[in-house]
Amino acid sequence: MEIRVNPTRMELLRLKKRLVTAVRGHKLLKDKLDELMKNFLELVEENQRLRTKVEEDLAQALDGFAMARAVISREVLEAAITTSRGDATLTAGTTSKMSVEVPVFSLEMTPALGNGFGMTETSAELDEAVNLLANSFTSMVELAQVEKTVELMAAEIERTRRRVNALEYVLIPQLQEQIKYITMKLDENERSNLTRLMKVKEMVRNK
Repeated sequence: MEIRVNPTRMELLRLKKRLVTAVRGHKLLKDKLDELMKNFLELVEENQRLRTKVEEDLAQALDGFAMARAVISREVLEAAITTSRGDATLTAGTTSKMSVEVPVFSLEMTPALGNGFGMTETSAELDEAVNLLANSFTSMVELAQVEKTVELMAAEIERTRRRVNALEYVLIPQLQEQIKYITMKLDENERSNLTRLMKVKEMVRNK
């Protein structure tokens, strides 16, 4: 590989400074990558936990609706759901996690869905089913937040890994080779100058 660099002491000093900066940057990025991976794995576990909880809550809610449908008529069931006074407000924002901008969702339900049907024809099974469904909404919002965070963290991990690899396998070895080349050239020049100086001294002595 041909090394194109000006073999001077000024260039050698500049490259040594760049190498120090590159090595320091590589360490910082490597530490960041390790911390990102740790956070990512924790988020993946949290994502799996929330997904399992949401699936279980929804399955229980569906079972509850099936039980309610078995003891009350379809018309009463639909009327009870239609007249529910539930209200939900979702707010979205962002926060920084390991220099990554990630979403923050907040869900407010007033009052909780399933309360206050005010219908004597409804059953405890229906109340329980609607409450389970309402409770699952919070977990679903948390799941959406964690899943998006996992996606963004994965992208940041990939970007950081590419930068670490570029420093470790490209820039740092390149700088080391250039420094080695300039050092070798300067040593050669110094030896040549020393040889010439000795020859000049010898010629002067002979005269």
